[in-house]
Amino acid sequence: MPAKSQYELDREANIAKNRALFEDLGLKDAVKSLGTSKTSKTAAKPVQPKRVKRERPEVEAPRRQSRRLLSKGHADPDETPEERKIREGLQQKELERQEEERLEAEERARMAKRPRHDVLNFKTLVEENEPQEISQLSTTMQSVIQTSRRVGDPEAFTFSEESKHNAEVKSLREEVRNLKVVSRAKVTINRVYCAAYHPEVTKDLIFFGDKHGQLGIWDARAPPDEEAEDDDVAPENREGGKYWRLQLHWPASPKSSISTIKLDPIDSHNLYTSSYDCTIRSTSFVSGISKEVYATQDGILITSLDLPPDGHEMWISDGAGGITHLDLRQDKSKARRYALSDAKIGSISVNPTRPNFLLTASNSRFLKIWDTRKLQNIPVSLLGKDAISKDESGRPLFDFESNIIEKHFGSANGKGGFRGEFRHEKSASSSYWDPRGRQIVSTSYDDRIRIWDIDSAAFKTDNLFPNVKPFCQIKHNCQTGKWLTILRAQWSPNPDCYPHFTVGNMDHSLDIYSSKGELITQLSDRTMISAVQAVTCSHPSIIERAASGNASGRCILWAPASVGLNS
Repeated sequence: MPAKSQYELDREANIAKNRALFEDLGLKDAVKSLGTSKTSKTAAKPVQPKRVKRERPEVEAPRRQSRRLLSKGHADPDETPEERKIREGLQQKELERQEEERLEAEERARMAKRPRHDVLNFKTLVEENEPQEISQLSTTMQSVIQTSRRVGDPEAFTFSEESKHNAEVKSLREEVRNLKVVSRAKVTINRVYCAAYHPEVTKDLIFFGDKHGQLGIWDARAPPDEEAEDDDVAPENREGGKYWRLQLHWPASPKSSISTIKLDPIDSHNLYTSSYDCTIRSTSFVSGISKEVYATQDGILITSLDLPPDGHEMWISDGAGGITHLDLRQDKSKARRYALSDAKIGSISVNPTRPNFLLTASNSRFLKIWDTRKLQNIPVSLLGKDAISKDESGRPLFDFESNIIEKHFGSANGKGGFRGEFRHEKSASSSYWDPRGRQIVSTSYDDRIRIWDIDSAAFKTDNLFPNVKPFCQIKHNCQTGKWLTILRAQWSPNPDCYPHFTVGNMDHSLDIYSSKGELITQLSDRTMISAVQAVTCSHPSIIERAASGNASGRCILWAPASVGLNS
């Protein structure tokens, strides 16, 4: 046994001295609390605050009551047979009423947990606890000029001289480097998941989708209402512009998060939203109506959607590794689904200048390029009569499994359906075509932003692309964790300016990069921004405009300081 140290000997002597003193004073309980000379191996843990689980309000159904106890409780030993018959009849009616109420309450509770598939008007979609001026929203949207989506030229900005590239980059840097926070507001109640910038040039009209299925519509430079001004708040801290909130997807929970917002390419008064409630809705600001255009079967999660410039079709990616083609001119029962991956496909992008080329990014770490013409010509006969599944109403569902697709791609008619792939080191969170349809930008959990430049000649054959490797890789922290929206690099949709993209930064800035991977600028303001600007988007026509949103629903408009509000 090792010898005790001088500290331990002194400690034991003090304990013995105190014990003798307490015994002389008659304090036996204090003696017991002195302990022994053995030291505790574990430190005392601090008291943790008790966490109270938030209870969700539920519809309480009336409880069933025993017929036997009910009759005994009201029985009168002196009642006549006629009185007994009347009493039992009343009791029977009461039991039937209670049973009807119970069934109605159960049905309401069941329907409240299901996504909303009905046609809904704006009065139904606004927040019940915060009445809003829907008439103002209608007036704002009716003043917007009808526009269609513009696409770029595949050969634009393809200079052979490096000096011309440098000149374009310098010009772009001069235009965006001085963008400031000119307006900010809490547009949505919960975390921003996605955003889209309206092409209107007289307003900065931006749409944000949040974690609980809410669509925030922000007229960022609109003059505030006079009665809404607060004299106690400094002008620079007041909310800018006007915003409206529509609960497009229901119930208002994380199961209804809006994953994508896309403006209709041929009707700027209409937009599409996809949601984790497994539905896609079309919302018209002319009619004030929101309706469902598609819903998946068996609870398959919808992760993303995109539309070609003609606006007649839609491509949808899902959490089961499939993509779906939907012709918006036909009934949704005509949709065809293709299983392209064993893992979730989180991003899908249609080439704007060559709409038959499709880009997908998945949790399998792969970015892949497909020719949709080869997918759509797969014979339905390959499914077989027994393989064609049906939905709840008995309509056929055309779901092509991976083995059928591989067999078709191996045939003469399917040659060229798969054009190339690139494997990231970790999950590929997003990948998008630029407005010219020749460059690709992707983000990944391996903390890299990658850029591809595909020569136009590669699109003209059915052969695999000769080289699907990025020409540029940028180190970028993409470790957002579970409380922040995944960072996605978004191309500026403006086809008239030098190609560039925006992406959020974990250091609370909004980064702008050129198509060559050069950092153009980092937009930040430590005095007004203290959160990660995870979601970004750019104006389709004005270079000096960008918007961003964070995890609290607060959104930012970046523009020249001279713009300000109401200018």
